[in-house]
Amino acid sequence: MTTDHYCVFGNPISHSKSPLLHTEFAKQTQQDLSYTAQCVDVNDFSSAANKFFEAGGKGLNITVPFKHDAFSFAENLTERAKRAGAVNTLFLNKDNSITGDNTDGIGLVTDITKHLEWTIKNKNILILGAGGAVRGIVEPFVKESPNSITIVNRTKEKAQQLASDFSDIFSIQSCSYSELAERDNAIAFDIIINGSSASLSGNLPPLPDNIINENTCCYDMMYAKELTPFLEWAKEKKAPSISDGLGMLVCQGAESFFIWRGVKPETKSVIQYIRSIL
Repeated sequence: MTTDHYCVFGNPISHSKSPLLHTEFAKQTQQDLSYTAQCVDVNDFSSAANKFFEAGGKGLNITVPFKHDAFSFAENLTERAKRAGAVNTLFLNKDNSITGDNTDGIGLVTDITKHLEWTIKNKNILILGAGGAVRGIVEPFVKESPNSITIVNRTKEKAQQLASDFSDIFSIQSCSYSELAERDNAIAFDIIINGSSASLSGNLPPLPDNIINENTCCYDMMYAKELTPFLEWAKEKKAPSISDGLGMLVCQGAESFFIWRGVKPETKSVIQYIRSIL
């Protein structure tokens, strides 16, 4: 019996924890598979993906900067991939065609509702940023029936476009950071999600104090050994619960694993394990 092979493509890729978590999932569920990481040339995605599948590979995870390349590469797309406009999971079908999926949003929502036990239903949600990372999480949030979703971005037009793209399923509000500070109905939000690129560069978005109070939970889609600037800000403002995106990483990986193998791994212990070695 041959060992099935899976891989994550990215550039850079040496930091990826995906091989660790999928190896843990395989041990846990007694699946015979190997999972590696491959740094792919930024101009060579399609060629590298074709070589992988032609060599017998069963599935790929995709990270920065190739999620749009994977979207174009896939012969079929799931509904959530179409909504996200990006693909982070590729899998081989029985007819040898390749389907693209996006598990980022369900990974985030699972971490928030299952591990952190925050309630999204009937809550007011603020999302920072309007890039590809945010696009992938909007529909899963909508499915949890929040009271409102507001997207804030440095370039207001980008936030407006994102809100417009999802207007058939939810009425999303959009604004710039200056408009966020000037809101007449300056009410705090129940959950604030940082999906902006600010944490990557060690910066904090220009956040007004009136959006947060002692009941606001804060989540950064990035993860690190130390608190991100956004989570430091949330801690200073006495947010009752804060979290980085490590659980999102593990939960989106678990969803990919389920797509590939048909079995759902347990995630809490894997989050703890990855956290211990950051």
